[in-house]
Amino acid sequence: MMLFKTWLKEWLELYVKPLTKERTYTKYLRQTEIYLLPALGEYDIDELSALRLQKFATSLSDRGLAASTVNGVMFVMRSSIKKAVALGIAHSQYTDAIISPKARVKQVVCFNKAEQKKIESYVLTHKTPYLFGILLSMYTGLRIGELLALTWEDIDLKNGVARVSKSCYDSWEGGHYLKVMDTTKTQCSERVIPLPKQIVVQLKQLKKQTHSRYVVAAKSEYGAQIRVYQRTFERILKKLNIARKGFHALRHTFATRALEVGMDVKTLSEIMGHRDPTITLKRYAHSFMEHKAQMMNKLGRFLDETVETKSG
Repeated sequence: MMLFKTWLKEWLELYVKPLTKERTYTKYLRQTEIYLLPALGEYDIDELSALRLQKFATSLSDRGLAASTVNGVMFVMRSSIKKAVALGIAHSQYTDAIISPKARVKQVVCFNKAEQKKIESYVLTHKTPYLFGILLSMYTGLRIGELLALTWEDIDLKNGVARVSKSCYDSWEGGHYLKVMDTTKTQCSERVIPLPKQIVVQLKQLKKQTHSRYVVAAKSEYGAQIRVYQRTFERILKKLNIARKGFHALRHTFATRALEVGMDVKTLSEIMGHRDPTITLKRYAHSFMEHKAQMMNKLGRFLDETVETKSG
């Protein structure tokens, strides 16, 4: 006999904390404290029937939580109970019978070509190491954590490549800011990105201007802060009279432009750090539709030739 709250604590400390990123452990701990413990913590682990767990999942949805949030909580619940069964702490588990809400596929939001040109002109006009990260993300598809973790050691200007081997996130300890360096989002996110020669030229000039070890330089020894950098980008969009979009839209813009110029999906997938090209295909299907239409119109020119021949 073991209360679910007792097992959750042991599972987090013994099987999550040592084997996952600190951010993942913190996220699971928070989901446990906010959702799982209040609703299920006092039950014995063998009392967690399929019906009880389904009612819990439904109650989360009824509270208006996003499907992604509900599914995240349910993942923690499933993983912890399955491990308990594997260890013989629980006799059976019913999590496979639980129906979770379907998460909506997020619509990819990117900048159109006119907006992109406005942003590029703004960054190039100001010519600061701090703002250049915006342009770098737009032409490499770097996530903001990867971008702000990038140091000059990661940039090979001679061969024109950037090595992505780490990411970062903001943290505060004792009221003081810390940039926490971490591994990339997934193992596939570790990659080498060939840089457009135009970006290499800009980087060479930029390196002469800065004494920071970070490519995106800031006054702080830690380089730019993620949230501050996001706000800076939001202010730039406002100045340029461009509808507000998150910084991640730069990554989507890169992928969309890459497809428009004919980059193949496998290459793009590797540059983006996706686990599988099918992820790229699904996420940017809208871009392919425009390309498909262009290809179909090219094919249709054969009909034009036939019509012209008939008319002649």
